[in-house]
Amino acid sequence: MLDARVADLTIVEFKALVREVVEETLADLLFDPDEGLELTSEIQDALRRSLKAVKEGGVVYDASDVASRLGLEDSGAS
Repeated sequence: MLDARVADLTIVEFKALVREVVEETLADLLFDPDEGLELTSEIQDALRRSLKAVKEGGVVYDASDVASRLGLEDSGAS
């Protein structure tokens, strides 16, 4: 089916192709590169301190503001 054109596919073949593309796309989007890794105790402690500071009224910076200040593109995380 690598040389086939979409116009040459049967409905069943076309649906299978679409299903495969959707599955691949979802797998790519949902892939967690850190799956199975453990946080070091140092990182866990730093995260706890950060969460505590925020709960106690510490400053929180918006990711897009930080990216802008650093001249970086916002990766969508916020």
